[in-house]
Amino acid sequence: MCTFDAPIARCEAMQQMVLLDETRKECAFEHGCPPGQVCPLAGCFARRSGLYETHPEIGAHGQPRTHATLH
Repeated sequence: MCTFDAPIARCEAMQQMVLLDETRKECAFEHGCPPGQVCPLAGCFARRSGLYETHPEIGAHGQPRTHATLH
């Protein structure tokens, strides 16, 4: 059995369910929000994502970092 307890909400602008345990910038990239898009959930996102601090092998936008950038 798997439990998923991350906070989620429906984004009416993109008409998708989004995770709120990431930053607004991460969410916008993940869901393809155009630049300048007014975010109806702007105050609901995490202020700081722990993803990159916890997993240094992950670079910007979830892409794996190359060996050279890890050092």
